[in-house]
Amino acid sequence: MRKATLGAMKIIDIGANLTDPVFRGRYRGKQAHADDLAQILARACAAGVVGMMVTGGSLKESAAAIQLSREHAGLFATVGCHPTRTSEADAHSGGADAYFGALRELIDANRDVVVAVGECGLDYDRLHFAGKDVQLRHFERQFELAEATGLPMFLHSRNTGGDFERIVRAHRGRFSGGVVHSFTGTADEARQLLELGLYIGINGCSLKTAENLAVTRTIPIERLMIETDCPYCEIRRTHASHALLEQADSAWTAPDAKRKERWASDNMVKSRNEPCTIRQVLSVLAQLHGVGEEELAARLFENTRAVFLAGVKHELD
Repeated sequence: MRKATLGAMKIIDIGANLTDPVFRGRYRGKQAHADDLAQILARACAAGVVGMMVTGGSLKESAAAIQLSREHAGLFATVGCHPTRTSEADAHSGGADAYFGALRELIDANRDVVVAVGECGLDYDRLHFAGKDVQLRHFERQFELAEATGLPMFLHSRNTGGDFERIVRAHRGRFSGGVVHSFTGTADEARQLLELGLYIGINGCSLKTAENLAVTRTIPIERLMIETDCPYCEIRRTHASHALLEQADSAWTAPDAKRKERWASDNMVKSRNEPCTIRQVLSVLAQLHGVGEEELAARLFENTRAVFLAGVKHELD
């Protein structure tokens, strides 16, 4: 990535699913337009994004995230198994032990770009991908990875009825720190996570409803991180946060978006979120907390650097 061009603002997107084929122009197995990852990264830089954590949600995705991080300065990788992908571990040719052993090997061989264990956690909204027992068993395996490597964790929680908080609390002494990304929980759930010393990641999915906005307002700035979770979790017109975007006095304007069938290199693709839109999340958070965007961006940058980048060399300063 090039250095950001928009003033002195520096933003790190902690959750970018850049291994998704849509960022290469492929949708559901079909090539719809040219590979435009370079343009996507350029738009992110122009919006003030100086770094991204590329999410690894499986063994294959983790390897791809590492490869992207080696090809583009300012990108870093997470290595882990998403709860909805945990059935892959049992189906692995060598079994679950070999699967998690391979994840450990990826981490050990790439410590200069791997910054977290994850994405891992529990997701009870999508048990059709992996049952509760499978998710629980393999979530615990990833605390072993974090403890063995000393890495922080990139965590996921959806509708777990308290299981997520209970398990993290039981294993909290095994990992240095981390973030619960794409947070959509209640104020009480946020409080429990903060009490565990964790950070909370906010994206467009975190800002859908008035209740979401009220909860987000209660999270201290010093415990927040910011993300897009692209290509998912864009802020849509139906979201409660969209009204705040319309009121915002921001120096950044989103590029025009076109349908993929009418793709042009200078435009975003409709319904394909991308890292530059992190400026919209930043704008909403700044209004919710009553601070300027530059001040908030600086605080969030320091939060992320302290947790995830302390152990790697980088040129984001």
